Amino acid sequence: MVDDEIVAEDCGHEAETTNNRMELTALIKALDLIPEGTATTVYSDSHLAVRTITEWAEGWEKRGWKRKSGPVENLDLVKQAYAGYRSRPELQLEWIKAHVGYRWNEYADQLANRWRES
Repeated sequence: MVDDEIVAEDCGHEAETTNNRMELTALIKALDLIPEGTATTVYSDSHLAVRTITEWAEGWEKRGWKRKSGPVENLDLVKQAYAGYRSRPELQLEWIKAHVGYRWNEYADQLANRWRES
């Protein structure tokens, strides 16, 4: 979105996956859609995905990608998303509450389900 207009979008699905994997995948795909050097905020309605990247991943990396209570789930995607956002300091990642009428979050939800229509 630039000036409240769609400039790029993507959607897709994977068989045999989880919501958390798809939320992390969406964050990774956002990195590809936003031109490098473009300062912007990426919003996600996945509190878990946002906290994973902005709060927990740094500590997990320091501990050899281990949590205090066990293995890091979806480690392949966590590593990729964390590295991607660390390499893009011009981007901010923020959580937004889902299904409360925020226009572009509702649009993103429609994109997430678009694969079912084809």
